[in-house]
Amino acid sequence: MLRIVYMGTPYFAVPALEALIKGSEPGAVLPEGYEIVTVITRPDKPAGRGRGVIFSPVKQLAIDQGIPVWQPGSFKKAENSEALAAYQADLYVVAAFGQILPQKVLDQPRYGTLNIHASLLPKYRGPDPIAESIVQGDPESGVSIMLLDAGIDTGPVLARYPLPISADETTGSLTAKLADLGAQALVETLPRWIAGTMKPEPQDPERATHTRMLAKEDGLIDWSRPAAVLARKIRAYQPWPGAYTHWRGKLLKIITAHPQSVELQSAIEPGTVMIREEAGHKLLAVATGSGLLLVQQLQLEGKKALSADDFLRGYAQISGEILQ
Repeated sequence: MLRIVYMGTPYFAVPALEALIKGSEPGAVLPEGYEIVTVITRPDKPAGRGRGVIFSPVKQLAIDQGIPVWQPGSFKKAENSEALAAYQADLYVVAAFGQILPQKVLDQPRYGTLNIHASLLPKYRGPDPIAESIVQGDPESGVSIMLLDAGIDTGPVLARYPLPISADETTGSLTAKLADLGAQALVETLPRWIAGTMKPEPQDPERATHTRMLAKEDGLIDWSRPAAVLARKIRAYQPWPGAYTHWRGKLLKIITAHPQSVELQSAIEPGTVMIREEAGHKLLAVATGSGLLLVQQLQLEGKKALSADDFLRGYAQISGEILQ
């Protein structure tokens, strides 16, 4: 019986854990069967206005399924890595765990540590590959099943599963699709890896690209950029950090928008708001460094999200003003 420790925290890690749970019956995935001896997730943090503790999606699933949960914090601490070794697991499986594991931890299980990464490695190593693929306008994304080493997503790859990126994809929608694809990739790769029929492929460092952790300020819109670039960023930053600008001292979130290629008079300053009609609906048309950004849905600070049509009924005075 193979002993597995699963490590993950956000929603992206849930479908793979669900797939492991479903496949844990003898013969379902591995002929000899396996058991998930514990699920490890990041320590709970207060969240929301009430600052109450909210369990991570992975922790909630494990509790619902009666699987022991462990939240030790950093594995750089000797007592934590020693306690992990005491499980005598044969394999560690990691998905969006949010912590770099030291080599002494990676060396513990005899079958190593498998990681589900949301890109086609070596492209987009690092913490935010999904958003970056949308920002860059890539035609496809995907997941990689890799063996972790002490670097940041530098280990050899066992399998890659591509997925097309649709024209209206957001990070939220693409994350859900890649989470499901990652679950499929894991259950298909796992038996072949345990059976010794897969050979890890070293990554080509010359082809590697890197991502960084997004911050709230990344969502601030620079209207001097081309409309096509801004439209991709708006989709990439949904649901977080969100794309926003400022109007009359208040934050204004841009939720959905698309670009329009049109020549603008040089005297029109980027950020200038105009009104256009499209398919019988009024849209905010904002001048950019190249073309117009046609805003379909937006939200003024302290108010609910509205269509551009509804927004203009209450705030028609925005026309002709400049967003900061």
